[in-house]
Amino acid sequence: MTRPAGRTAEAPTGTGAGVLAVLVASVLWGTTGTAATFAPQVGPLAIGAAAMGLGGLLQAAVAGRSIGRARTDLRARWRTVVVGGAGVALYPLAFYTSMRLAGVAVGTVVSIGSAPLASALIERIVDRRRLSRRWMAGAALGLAGTVMLCAAKAVGSGSGPGAGSGVRTVVGVGLGLLAGVTYAVYAWAAHRLITCGVPSRAAMGSVFGLGGLMLVPVLLATGAPLVASWANAGVGLYMALVPMFTGYVLFGFGLARVPVSTATTLSLLEPAVAAVFAVLVVGEHLPALGWAGIVLVIACLGVLTAPSTHSGRRSACAGVASSRTSTAT
Repeated sequence: MTRPAGRTAEAPTGTGAGVLAVLVASVLWGTTGTAATFAPQVGPLAIGAAAMGLGGLLQAAVAGRSIGRARTDLRARWRTVVVGGAGVALYPLAFYTSMRLAGVAVGTVVSIGSAPLASALIERIVDRRRLSRRWMAGAALGLAGTVMLCAAKAVGSGSGPGAGSGVRTVVGVGLGLLAGVTYAVYAWAAHRLITCGVPSRAAMGSVFGLGGLMLVPVLLATGAPLVASWANAGVGLYMALVPMFTGYVLFGFGLARVPVSTATTLSLLEPAVAAVFAVLVVGEHLPALGWAGIVLVIACLGVLTAPSTHSGRRSACAGVASSRTSTAT
């Protein structure tokens, strides 16, 4: 049986390493909400544009040679690149505004907690991928945990802000859902490119580079406070270099080895990490319900990372691969 061209370097092997890479990326992402609190005078649009915009452009610069070598494949799938780039550009604007309006814990929980369902629907509708019972069990545990974290935050802040807080929270939750969908969209786009034979570095560099370019006007319009002090600039650089650049390099490595629905479900570790940092660093109070939610998130990760003998995977590029078979032989 002939192997499709372009798949040897990015074959879906090393699942354990892929899972570990996504988990480490999730830990890095979990620090973003706490980091943003150290620059309270910087608006969420500026924070998001700096973090994802600069981080995306840096990814594209580092992956320049790989992108050049894969330019033919990328041009052939330019729609996927554009869809992914749009997801990258929209995600941080919705995500950081959600955290500003609804709070760090709620914004993170809703954004990341809704991503696995969105990615599963995308895979089911677009790729016609069947969802395993293990994924459904893990997703149920993870989502239950994130809901409990969200409820704990609501209980803890029930007597806090004034009359406008209810509307702010609702809008923040809505933006969190939008962030979850856009996160799933760019994760799916990158995964689609990788499974179609584009090296992970080129796939992530092109998608995030395009998203970074889309965010440049937002950064120019809103980013003045970032250079108003060394502290603000430090926060912006940290967000761009550590959680965004390093985190998404690891995420791209993981996407080459695990399905996108699994990757986004593993990232449910992020809100748990965000909640812990909010307690330890920011000084927020997390009720027992929230800690119970963290336990469920950890249980979700245990279900998804346990060894499995099933490794079958349907390629989303079967038609494209078959048309390239003659060039591989």
